[in-house]
Amino acid sequence: MPNDLTAPTGPGRPKDLAKRQAILEAAKQLFLTLGYASTSMDAVATAAGVSKLTVYSHFTDKETLFSSAVMATCKAQLPELIFELPEGVALESVLLNIGRGFQALISSDESVNLHRLIIALGNQDPTFSQFFFEAGPLRVLREMEALLRTVDQRGLLRIDKPDHAAEHFFCLLKGAANFRLLLGCAPPLDEQAAEAHVQEVVALFMRAYQP
Repeated sequence: MPNDLTAPTGPGRPKDLAKRQAILEAAKQLFLTLGYASTSMDAVATAAGVSKLTVYSHFTDKETLFSSAVMATCKAQLPELIFELPEGVALESVLLNIGRGFQALISSDESVNLHRLIIALGNQDPTFSQFFFEAGPLRVLREMEALLRTVDQRGLLRIDKPDHAAEHFFCLLKGAANFRLLLGCAPPLDEQAAEAHVQEVVALFMRAYQP
């Protein structure tokens, strides 16, 4: 697959970016509500207000459109997570902000529906799962790994394996509550419970890696 499926490709004059964005937005909504098999290129064209030919001119087939929609969804969800450690800002505050952003992200309807869709498609074609992992979760892990490497270099925490620590942090945040949410056994945590959970995870994480 191309490295950036959301960018215009191919020779000739540039594609109409507004139409491309409309197609992606329509595809995201339809794939998340109807599923992959039940979403047709015709339906996407109608929802986007463009011709079927226009859809194919931007995205050569349904798989490419789906992959592009997943990439666009992941990119749209990630900006809220700021993996920076400015001078003079307490590490705990940085981790709490990341934790709150991540907790809100994984509890959103869009994120839950996307995870369920990817899991359902995984048995049909593992490439969908791999693409999703690289576009979303892996990017978050790599950003967190880089942050924790900086934290270790400054001596704020002692982290020998930043890649493992990044996984520990986000797995703690997801916890059983997110598992129940994905299964449909429980609603998202309310605001008070979510905040308490994030604070508990950050405190536990900092104690585990304290110098």
